[in-house]
Amino acid sequence: MIIDLPATTTSQVNKKLVELRDQGGAVALGRVLTLVIVTDDGEQTEAAVDAANEASREHPCRVIVVARGPRKAAARLDAQIRVGGDAGASEVIVLRLYGPLADEGASCVVPLLLPDAPVVAWWPGNAPAVPSEDPIGRLATRRITDAAAEKNPIKALETRRDSYAEGDTDLAWTRLTTWRALLASALDLPPFEKVTSATVTGGADSPSTDLLAGWLAAYLDIPVSRRKTPAGEGMHSVVLERKSGAVELSRPDGSVGTLTQPGQPPRRVALQRRENRDCLIEELRRLDPDEVYDATLRALPKVKQARTISRPADRGAAKAAAKTTPKAGAAKPKAAGKSRRAVAAAASTATSAKATASAPAASAGKAERKSAKSGAKSTSEKSAGRGKAAPKPAKRSGKKASGAQR
Repeated sequence: MIIDLPATTTSQVNKKLVELRDQGGAVALGRVLTLVIVTDDGEQTEAAVDAANEASREHPCRVIVVARGPRKAAARLDAQIRVGGDAGASEVIVLRLYGPLADEGASCVVPLLLPDAPVVAWWPGNAPAVPSEDPIGRLATRRITDAAAEKNPIKALETRRDSYAEGDTDLAWTRLTTWRALLASALDLPPFEKVTSATVTGGADSPSTDLLAGWLAAYLDIPVSRRKTPAGEGMHSVVLERKSGAVELSRPDGSVGTLTQPGQPPRRVALQRRENRDCLIEELRRLDPDEVYDATLRALPKVKQARTISRPADRGAAKAAAKTTPKAGAAKPKAAGKSRRAVAAAASTATSAKATASAPAASAGKAERKSAKSGAKSTSEKSAGRGKAAPKPAKRSGKKASGAQR
């Protein structure tokens, strides 16, 4: 059942809740806490309500949703009450705040809190920089954020570390429960050797990868390297180095993982990415401070940031390209230098060959002309002394002269 109360007040919402309880008895009174969800009005609101409804089946609670609308609108409060099948095992109150009321969520929430019940605040999207100092955060015993839903998840995680207060937690940390349980159980099996180092690999925008590396650095007191894969891949693998061999837990496809240990066959384990409803159910099981999460945040600076690695196919293509392609900036000048030197050498060779070929021709021409002159002189002398015998030498001399001219 869904009851809409447009342009209403919190007192009218309380009055309507009492009427529903008196008329149909649909709303039970056994509530263990009040869950306040702070979000912007839109699709994210319904997704958060669905997760809260699933969580309420294990933790009966009153869910109050503060859906902030446009700030430029007129001040108005539109309420909606959901009970029965539309509210899981809880009662859901959706408060849509417009205009100046959008920043007054705490004032609208206080009249609707259950008496003598702890308050848990959850920001499924962008959270305040210091949740414990937020007006709604001050009302809560436990404050739940989600660094993975922020625009810059890694920067948001650093902000959580600097602003941590008792009662803070993050769904990026809750998503690691299965990973931590599998790694702890693997180290409980023989051989009982000390872990010497660890390498955690995951997406460049995965805060869960950073938190897992910080957890290993905090509780194993070993050097931990954090390697980055392309953004959007989430957690990829964890390798724990020991003397007898490495313990490796990898999840290449995002759903099924493989646990490898020395002396044992590889085991396939379920490592699907956890939904928000599963993480919320786990966080609502405890309302005391999470000391392990606190220690993990403080150990984040100890993690060594290693180089970013790409996918195996990309790495193979990069290596092949590096072998076949010359370095940029060096190939063209070198080729140009070689070309200029080759042209100069060819021109020098052609010039010397031409000079060498022309020099014998010139000397041969001079010798022929000298021979012709001497031949003519001797012919005239012989013709003067011998008479008719003179033409034969002159005929041979004419042949030589004509050959030289050719």
